[in-house]
Amino acid sequence: MNKKVLLTVLQYVIFLGLGIAIILYMSGKLSDEDKAAMMGAIKGVRVWLLVPIFLIGFLSHYFRALRWKLLLEQVHIKTSTTNTTFAVLIGYITNLVLPRAGEVAKCTVLARYEKVPADKMIGTIVAERAFDMVCLVVITVAAFLFQASYIGDYAEGLFGTMSSSAKGVAATIYFKIFLAVAFAGLIAFILLLKRIRQTKVGQFIKGLGDGIKSIFKLKKRGMFLLYTLLIWGSYWFLLVLGFWSMDQLDHLTGLCALVVLVFGSIGMIATQGGIGAYPYLVGKILMYYGIAEAHGLAFGWVSWTVQTGVVVILGVAALILLPIYNNKKLKHG
Repeated sequence: MNKKVLLTVLQYVIFLGLGIAIILYMSGKLSDEDKAAMMGAIKGVRVWLLVPIFLIGFLSHYFRALRWKLLLEQVHIKTSTTNTTFAVLIGYITNLVLPRAGEVAKCTVLARYEKVPADKMIGTIVAERAFDMVCLVVITVAAFLFQASYIGDYAEGLFGTMSSSAKGVAATIYFKIFLAVAFAGLIAFILLLKRIRQTKVGQFIKGLGDGIKSIFKLKKRGMFLLYTLLIWGSYWFLLVLGFWSMDQLDHLTGLCALVVLVFGSIGMIATQGGIGAYPYLVGKILMYYGIAEAHGLAFGWVSWTVQTGVVVILGVAALILLPIYNNKKLKHG
């Protein structure tokens, strides 16, 4: 087994193991009453809302495929929307199994069925990821600025009791800005660290810079920004729909969903596929909105399960339909 494969396997085991450890920790901490309350909340989910949730989940991937097409066109690669969408869906389901393998998988799939060079697509992947990193940082800053009191309480719960004077400062705009910048910097650092481990630091940073600059050279910058807004807007609206699906959370606001989006994104980064970490972080932040821990964890698990289920269902469907679609296209010339 070569070094690269060994590192990939080790990384997979570590992040999956961390997720399982978090699950065991949550299970051991909850009382029997809390577990019963959590299961009751899960059983009470408005199942009919799964239909629009599934639809919005698909649209988020579809918008990502359309955005990727714009980047591919910039490097003179023309692809069909259908095959590009299939490739994106296959990339997501691959990522559930192997960290970051999805990026390679979707390039390989598209190269095979569209007869285009896979190596020319790598730059577009870097550009996409770089811009998404910027988007997450911007969303984090916005969440902190608008919901600093809730997130400040959460940070206090995690890192110890603040003094009463510090609590007073927390209400000021300066403290909000400080929190926003500090937390956004932490997210950026985590994202960068995971990438830097796989390559030379200088090459990685240069690749990020080139990726972001390439976006500003796009002929259809407006469409790129629109698709980006639709992608992240879909992620946000999925959480709003999730709130509506549970009696205990249906009073929560869109700003709360923005905060959950930030912490949920961190959870997805922290462990393989977000297992354990996503429900835990989401459940914890919801406690500061007056939601019982059991109900917050119930929402976290429902949200994670539905998101993962959408990825699996759409990914399997793409794997089945991709060869069928292309065989028919080949027959009809």
